[in-house]
Amino acid sequence: MKDRDIVVLKKIVKYSNEINETIVRFDLDLDKFQNDHVMKNAICMCILQIGELANNLTDEFKTEYSKIPWRNIIAVRNRAAHAYETTDTEMLWKIVLTDIPELKTYCENIIEEKEKPKEQENNT
Repeated sequence: MKDRDIVVLKKIVKYSNEINETIVRFDLDLDKFQNDHVMKNAICMCILQIGELANNLTDEFKTEYSKIPWRNIIAVRNRAAHAYETTDTEMLWKIVLTDIPELKTYCENIIEEKEKPKEQENNT
């Protein structure tokens, strides 16, 4: 795995956190998400960024860490970017509530796994 992949994963975690912060700050639910274009746009921008970042992961990384459907993440980004007006907001809300937290945890675990040896080397 290249250092670039770790940088990308950290950015995915950052945007995942921003989605969660937006939901908490504005006490969002599906109805508010569907009817408040500002909130929907803010969250969709983070989804777009996550998809773009997933596309920047190396093929080696995506093969090694294939538990997450990287192609699907990229496809959601493309759908949101190119067919935003017809994007299913209920599907996006489900992604925000279930898939994004799972992706965040997965990325955090990989970051921890890969950075742990570096920390141990620095302490010796």
